[in-house]
Amino acid sequence: MAEEIVLQDTPHRRVVRVGDTVRRPVQPWTPAVHALLRHLEGAGFPYAPRVLGIDEQGREVLTYLEGESGPQGWARVVGDAGLETCARLLRAYHDAVAGFDPPEELVWHTGQRGLGGGELVCHGDFGPWNIVWQGDVPVGILDWDYARPAERLYDVAYALEHLAPFRDDAECLRWLRYPEPPDRRHRMESFAAAYGLAGAAGLADRVIDVQRGVAALVRTMAEAGHQPQAQWVEEGYLDEVGRRIAWSVANRPLFG
Repeated sequence: MAEEIVLQDTPHRRVVRVGDTVRRPVQPWTPAVHALLRHLEGAGFPYAPRVLGIDEQGREVLTYLEGESGPQGWARVVGDAGLETCARLLRAYHDAVAGFDPPEELVWHTGQRGLGGGELVCHGDFGPWNIVWQGDVPVGILDWDYARPAERLYDVAYALEHLAPFRDDAECLRWLRYPEPPDRRHRMESFAAAYGLAGAAGLADRVIDVQRGVAALVRTMAEAGHQPQAQWVEEGYLDEVGRRIAWSVANRPLFG
């Protein structure tokens, strides 16, 4: 077998590249994720990795998506062009997944099965770090482990937390590559329009709801012993998220 190039190495997850493939640990919800990815392949959606199977070490094998991702993604979404590109990419995914009706025997990381009324399978972790870029062009979406049934506005709100962003000016300037404090209301409206929504009304409140929901889910998964959530909680994740939620509520007028 070709040399293994480590892409991520944490106490709970080691991800490697082998040739043109990626090898990742299998989770209880991997069969559901693989069914989703196979649907996207059949639908002709070009931005998701393809499932190649399970290797001799019991790892899932996916196609490798060439490009920049992770921390490099933040700089791509500072300008309106990158922001709107992300919105159109998310809409393209939602359109492609709309015909996917997962069988009841498939379970997602949330413990959900099947779809409720008005739901589709959301990506669940759609942020700049999980988009693969070649220059200013997105060529892929990574890390589908947190896919879950929800209304499509769940993904929209989750994305906007990071793209508006729901962070203070100091963090935007120091860590998120902004040259000046962002016009958050404008960014909310631009994303909504590019996605195809009639407007951004109500989205800020949806973002805060999603922030609270993510915190509750992490707590539940940590209590059940799932990693890396248990480690996150041990390291103070819930306190950090609590501060972010408090900031979002206190600064709600910034978002329109």
